[in-house]
Amino acid sequence: MSTRLAPGDAAPEFALDDADGVRTALADYRGKNVVVYFYPKAATPGCTTEACDFRDNLSSLAAAGYAVIGVSPDEVADIRAFSDAEGLTFPLLADSDAAIARAWGVWGEKTVGDRTFDGVIRSTFVLDGEGVVQRAEYGVEATGHVARLRAELGV
Repeated sequence: MSTRLAPGDAAPEFALDDADGVRTALADYRGKNVVVYFYPKAATPGCTTEACDFRDNLSSLAAAGYAVIGVSPDEVADIRAFSDAEGLTFPLLADSDAAIARAWGVWGEKTVGDRTFDGVIRSTFVLDGEGVVQRAEYGVEATGHVARLRAELGV
């Protein structure tokens, strides 16, 4: 398990390709509040639930001043297909070598069924306009997560 982030930490910088192959950097969001969420694998049931919840609540988050970015260890082609299939209207970024997942402390051992392996632990971060972590949540549940986050943010 890599070191976890906590409120008050500076979020590690990144520059990753989005679903269209366009390089997107955390620095592009300076001056804006941003929700960065890490999900294990595109087009799986839990990840689809979470992404669609963010999609369906994007306008209220945006109205409250929050941008949303999803990050996974998938390849660009996989996140493109996922984004298209679900009509996602916020950036999904490909961290195919999981370097950013490690830097943000979301890469670690997990168990699914009877399999134990290393992978992305579903996690969400809220950053202020300076890129400072305001909230760091590790091991979140896909179902109900966005509603709870909105309530906590007063959105």
